[in-house]
Parts: sequence; structure tokens; C-alpha cells
Amino acid sequence: MKRIASLIVATLTSAAAFAAEPAGYYSRPIFSDDFSSNAFGPRWGHYKSGSVVKDGMLVGITPENSDHSAVDSIKFPGERDLEVSVKFRFTSDKAKSFNVWFDDHTYKGSHAGHICSVTVNPKSVTVADAKTGNFEKALYTKRKADPKSLSDAEKAMLATKTKNFPSPLTLQDWHTLVIHTKGDSVSVTIDGKAVGTFKSEGITHGTKSLVSLTTNPVDVHYDDFSIKAGGTAPAKP
Repeated sequence: MKRIASLIVATLTSAAAFAAEPAGYYSRPIFSDDFSSNAFGPRWGHYKSGSVVKDGMLVGITPENSDHSAVDSIKFPGERDLEVSVKFRFTSDKAKSFNVWFDDHTYKGSHAGHICSVTVNPKSVTVADAKTGNFEKALYTKRKADPKSLSDAEKAMLATKTKNFPSPLTLQDWHTLVIHTKGDSVSVTIDGKAVGTFKSEGITHGTKSLVSLTTNPVDVHYDDFSIKAGGTAPAKP
């Protein structure tokens, strides 16, 4: 009975968090691509990517022996609150996961300007505050030099910067992922069902200016990718 009550409370809490977003808040289109042209458009950027567009979808491919997962990205003027929507499917057990990254390509306080991310695998979804977590510049440099050098306090702090939500998915089937960043929170739905919401101070970064799909390593297909901004447009200087 306690387990059932806990599940009900968790469901109601999650539903309340999602309901808090006003209707039509994410109303300013930034970018969309349904990949019907069977080619990447000029706005797409790539980093160590072998991804291709064919058969009306983006096929995520990390080249063999690459030291980094394939990154396919879109840049735009910075916004705080964003909606990212994408259809996806895992087509084999070689598809370990994919990430949706929110970055500020001009920000120097974190590695690669990473602000926050959502990682999807066939079993779960992980949301991370990268800006004040694992990719904060000083901590990233320290970990890179010696992973064992982090103090217990640093490890405990980093543990608060990510949250994992169970979300089992079927292979081969198409699913629709929708991510909302708003203030200090990231909310995730898959196929219209709330997965979870995570809050952390780094997420509130006001000029997220790059969104990317990172494929780990292959056999992830994407379609109907879109980015929208929330609220009113920032005032011009």
C-alpha cells in the first residue's frame, strides 16, 4: 500500500510540474527540420560526425574509431527557455543512447560551453546540469587530469547535478521526445507522458545558443526535429 501511495504522489507531483507551464509559452519558432530534403540544410553544424540524412530521417552515425560521439547541431541567438522536440527510434542494441545538449557556444566557464543535457537510452532518461556539474571548467580539468583527484565533497556535490528517471522504450518503434527548459528546471516527456523534472541552478543560464543531437554510437534515427523559444523575445540593445 505504501508503494502504491508513493507512486501516486510521484505521479501527481510530476503532473503538477508540467501543468505549471502556461499554454502557448513556447511559441517562437527557432528551427525545424523534417529531413524530407534528404540532405542536411546549411544551418546544421557537425563535430566528428558521420551522420547522414536519407529516407526522410537523420541517421546518427559515429565514425568507427572516433574519440568522440557524433554531434549534429544548430546555432541560434541565445535564449533562456527552450522547447526541443524530436522523434527518435533505436534500431538495434548497438544504439546505446543519444543526448540532447543545450550549450552556449560563447561561454567559457564550462567545457565546450555545456549548460545542460538530456540523455535517453532504451531504459531510462538522465537530466544533467553540466554548467555547475561535471563540465564546470575547473572540475572538468581536474577530472580529466586525474579522475581520482576529486574530493569526497566534490563527488557529493556532483551527485546532486544529475537525476535519472526510469523510462523503458521498445526498439524499432518511433517515440517522441519533448524537452522544456524553463528557469532552473528541465522537464521531459516521451510520447506525451511525463518522464520527470529536474531543477538545478546552472540550467537557468540565460543564453543557450546551441542545441545538438549526440549519437552514442550508431543506429539512432531522428525525425521532425524542432526548437522553439519560450516567453517574449529579449529586448534588443
